[in-house]
Amino acid sequence: MERMTRWFAPWLVLMMALLSAQAARASDLPDFTALVKQAAPGVVNISTTSTVSASDDPFGQQDVPDIFRRFFGDQMPPMPGAPSGEEERKSLGSGFIIRSDGYILTNAHVVKNADKIMVRLNDRRELPAKLVGSDPRTDVALLKVDAKDLPTLKIGNSDDLQVGEWVAAIGSPFGFDHSVTAGIVSAINRTLPSDTYVPFIQTDVAINPGNSGGPLFNLDGQVVGINSQIYTRSGGFMGLSFAIPISVAMNVADQLRTEGHVSRGWLGVVIQPVSKDLAESFGLDDTKGALVSDVSDDSPAKKAGLKAGDVILSVNGDAVDDSTTLPRIIGKFAPGAEIKLKVLRDGDTRNIDVTVGDWPASLSADGSSGGQSTNDQTKLGIAISDLSAQEKQQLDVDSGVLVRRVDPRGAAAAAGIQPGDVIVSFDQKPVDSADALIKAVKKVDGDRAVPVRISRDGNSLFVALRLKAHDKKE
Repeated sequence: MERMTRWFAPWLVLMMALLSAQAARASDLPDFTALVKQAAPGVVNISTTSTVSASDDPFGQQDVPDIFRRFFGDQMPPMPGAPSGEEERKSLGSGFIIRSDGYILTNAHVVKNADKIMVRLNDRRELPAKLVGSDPRTDVALLKVDAKDLPTLKIGNSDDLQVGEWVAAIGSPFGFDHSVTAGIVSAINRTLPSDTYVPFIQTDVAINPGNSGGPLFNLDGQVVGINSQIYTRSGGFMGLSFAIPISVAMNVADQLRTEGHVSRGWLGVVIQPVSKDLAESFGLDDTKGALVSDVSDDSPAKKAGLKAGDVILSVNGDAVDDSTTLPRIIGKFAPGAEIKLKVLRDGDTRNIDVTVGDWPASLSADGSSGGQSTNDQTKLGIAISDLSAQEKQQLDVDSGVLVRRVDPRGAAAAAGIQPGDVIVSFDQKPVDSADALIKAVKKVDGDRAVPVRISRDGNSLFVALRLKAHDKKE
């Protein structure tokens, strides 16, 4: 018995230690019960009704599950019982109360094209809502219900969020009111396609259809974001959820409430990231900044003297870490504001004063015929030719040379140059003929990357062409 006790005692100690460690880890996990009790009364369910005519949905496909829509696309045959005339469509979303006199925040896409909006409160009251205004660029909408003394949520500071901290969401996924899910902040300042004005918060909180417009909370029970989008291939949650920072949403809400619309600053430039090779070609020490690839006519940037090839390094002393941050920085300024840009041009930095414009409503969230040059003439792996007057008109360029062919093994292909591109400038100097480009290539000394501006499908962009000694031999 004593021998068995001596053998068993160490295992017993180990088991107790493991149980103690598990209990300690469990005690470190957050408890969301107090947060939910405090916040749930301020979260609402939003249902909308819209009228769809048969001409807008000729095949009755709006009721078709997404999996079938993906397989059949627009060529899907008419479904049995396809609607004729007009039909009412209903949708669900979430929202939250930000003022006790009835102002509610949600997503713009939740109430888009809605003929009727109903808000169901936590106490089961259903109230009709009026759309005060919406801003598609940030996907924020402000609603108003006729009520007083409503429970409101505490608004936090999304700028204080850190990757790895716990967050929770309350919403109505698939119509299940006040469902609570939790997770962590996966990333901040995330840029999504066509959403250049929103530095999204990425989380792994379970978000599904119906959660849109609902609040994202920190552990202090403060709203730090509006759940807006998910990345999915199945139509359901896959661990990638995106929320609009509350600092962005509240700015939009304040403008919608006081002005009825949103104004944001506008420069009128097309920008692109600064890659490592482009940084070297422009003489930059790092890849920070926003490279101007084109300047819009009659824009604030054009009037201030900004040029294609400028690299915007800072705005009023605030560094532009990458190209995605510039629209957000400029968007915070009111139209008419005077700002100072620090710009790199031709290897030198300079300050340029700009009067910020108002974002145009029309803009979206979106001759010689000779001069043919062969691959051997340029040593870059491209065949080029001068542009005829007709080609200049068709391609909407004033000068440049047309890329006819590209050797996939050459330096031009490595830089991303494609057939049909128009080379507008080389090493910051305009290119007006094939001979001029050939001479410019021969003048480049040393092995280095050279900035090349091209026009492609009506858009202007820079690429870095890395030249080596054998590329420049005669």
